[in-house]
Amino acid sequence: MRVLVTGATGNIGQSAVQALVAQGHQVRALIADNPRALHPVFKSQLVERFAGDIRDAARVQEAVLGQDAIVHLAYIIPPLSDENPKLARAVNLDGTRNLLDAARRQAAPPRFLFSSTLDLFGRTMDQPPPRRLSDPVQATDLYTEHKLQCERWIQESGLDWCVFRFSDVPVIGFRAPHPIMYEIPLDQRLETLHTLDAGLAIANALERDVWGRVWLIGGGEACQLTYRQFLFGLLAVMGIGELPEAAFTTRPYVTDWLDTSESEALLRYQRHTFADILREVEAMSRFQRRLIPLVRPLVRRYLLRMSPYMSKS
Repeated sequence: MRVLVTGATGNIGQSAVQALVAQGHQVRALIADNPRALHPVFKSQLVERFAGDIRDAARVQEAVLGQDAIVHLAYIIPPLSDENPKLARAVNLDGTRNLLDAARRQAAPPRFLFSSTLDLFGRTMDQPPPRRLSDPVQATDLYTEHKLQCERWIQESGLDWCVFRFSDVPVIGFRAPHPIMYEIPLDQRLETLHTLDAGLAIANALERDVWGRVWLIGGGEACQLTYRQFLFGLLAVMGIGELPEAAFTTRPYVTDWLDTSESEALLRYQRHTFADILREVEAMSRFQRRLIPLVRPLVRRYLLRMSPYMSKS
């Protein structure tokens, strides 16, 4: 199958390309920038690196030509979507429109898999988990407003479509900190999904009966935890240690656990646990971990200065 992947160099995108290539698909990877280091899979004879931006309607038309399926992953997410709403609208809404318009113009329109988010369920800590597809959805910020709008467009497009509402997919490696880390209460329920499992779910979907439906895609019980376990686990393997509770908000956030029993039964993608994620982050952060003991007090002070709650306490 010929598959166009947008956001191909992103966290889920690279894993999707790997899984698609492993299953023998011909991948056209839409790459907007020029990354210095691409995963070795992009050198595969099954991968066509296609320079282009989904904001460019003409270039998108060329990218869609001849494809059997589109995997749409390119999106501006928080915190950047809040910091640059103009860019977010251009990529998230205009870019998705460009893809849908180009797909509908094809003599044989490609199938369309759209990456969405569990954030659409809103703040649900007052409700017993897990979240199910029968639960109501709502926009709580610009990002979820865009996701909801795109889901509607896709469902009304006339194409063969499916929507994957993903749980949190952590980056495997050292991440630059941002103040948004303090906007999630430590007792918040959170479900992770290994990036390779996300990619596998996408690749498996192309050959399964997923079309015309929304699916919940998460890591399952072995990836269901609290934000305290998630964040402090990552900080521990990086050698930084726990941060004071006073640094974090107590206002509920838009994450929760998901009922992924149906998607797992069909797609068979849940291969990793959160413990696996921690082990891989620790291995990828080995160099930084050697340096942390020398500067741990400075690193912790730097991190805590980002918290708007510590500064008020």
